[in-house]
Amino acid sequence: MDTLTISQVSATDADVSALLLRHEALMRAGSPEESCHVMDPATLDAAGVTLLAARSDTHLLGVGGLIVIEPHHGEIKSMHTTPAARGRGVGRAILVALIDLAQSRNLTRLSLETGTDDSFAAARALYHGEGFIPCPPFGSYKFDPLSAFMTRTI
Repeated sequence: MDTLTISQVSATDADVSALLLRHEALMRAGSPEESCHVMDPATLDAAGVTLLAARSDTHLLGVGGLIVIEPHHGEIKSMHTTPAARGRGVGRAILVALIDLAQSRNLTRLSLETGTDDSFAAARALYHGEGFIPCPPFGSYKFDPLSAFMTRTI
């Protein structure tokens, strides 16, 4: 893989928006509305989500976001890598950068919601590999058999 760079981006950047829209469509296609917690690109910016993007040269390979949900507690949002980038460490690089960003903002806990379906197994393994463990629903989430909640201290 060429040199990977990670930088802060806006959900309105054309390539970032396109990737986020693909992510949203994929999540909505695989979950009933009441179990789908994906945010559209406009909502991410309006909610104050800080987005990071991974690129190789000028090619966008993945995105991930961080939002503060309460004092000292952040949530990982909209983690997604392009199909061509999967299995190349891009998701892990974005996740580590988001953890570093959370630490720089004096957060002490990071949580996330992902799916329970087998199609989310790689994502759950990635999160587990970076110290996330299962937890009860947090923030405004409610129990849902289609949601896996994970958290870690930082």
